[in-house]
Amino acid sequence: MVNATQLKVRGGSRAGSVLVTAVLIAAAAYFVLPLVWVVTATTKTTGQLFGTFGLAFGDSGQFVSNLGQLFSQGDGIYSRWLLNSLLYSGVGAAVATALAAGAGFAFAKYQFRGREAAFSVILGGVLLPATVIALPLYFMLSAVGLTGTYWAMLLPGMVSPFGVYLCRIYASASVPDEVIEAARLDGAGDIRAFTTIATRMMTPALVTVFLFQFVAIWNNYLLPLVMLNDVDTYPVTLGLTLWNGQTQRAPEFFELVVAGSAVSAVLLVIVMVSLQRFWRAGLTSGATKG
Repeated sequence: MVNATQLKVRGGSRAGSVLVTAVLIAAAAYFVLPLVWVVTATTKTTGQLFGTFGLAFGDSGQFVSNLGQLFSQGDGIYSRWLLNSLLYSGVGAAVATALAAGAGFAFAKYQFRGREAAFSVILGGVLLPATVIALPLYFMLSAVGLTGTYWAMLLPGMVSPFGVYLCRIYASASVPDEVIEAARLDGAGDIRAFTTIATRMMTPALVTVFLFQFVAIWNNYLLPLVMLNDVDTYPVTLGLTLWNGQTQRAPEFFELVVAGSAVSAVLLVIVMVSLQRFWRAGLTSGATKG
């Protein structure tokens, strides 16, 4: 028979599950509703944006019209901004991930003088907000004549202190020393052991670093605002802000800003979903090993 204590434990466990589920649903709604709103808003005219329920869809024909205006406005300048954002985010995140993987693996698996001091300096970089380093970065790049160029956005994005930290922690936990030693006994050098063995074991961490850096660069507004002065080099964030500043004299720019924001958000979702399988593979890779 089930006694009162067992009933109380089951009741408390059920109540805790309900509470956790409710919190997760609220959190999901908090993050998903803005995306749903911006997608539905692309189906509306400027008047409907402010005169109808926010989550209600408008006319499908207006959706096609808004997208057409978005990509034709200013001789297709939005497409240029989109390609710039893909360049800044893709190249910056890829290089940052590669550097973070190498540095994190070295910090985790090699003993050298000043290792912990150097790692502490890198951790200090994690704590620095972007607003603090934007101006020093501008002066440094201005001294070598790179402000206003693509390099002014690419170079700062190629460094990720958080990525180095995450890769060190993950390499320490997921790459056994015995595997590296076995590779050396088989004649593999350190670089080959890292590129062919360690990186595969670190795939979930590398994907996480790539996504974090990609999203951070894609959504960055302050750095391009400080570094860039040519509209043709603007990313999506700065370009949409430029259009948003014209909505007071030309209300039709509201439709362009909303449609541009929706396209930008959907692209990020596509990148996230397409890389999610690497997380699942990493989490389950050792599930069938004895």
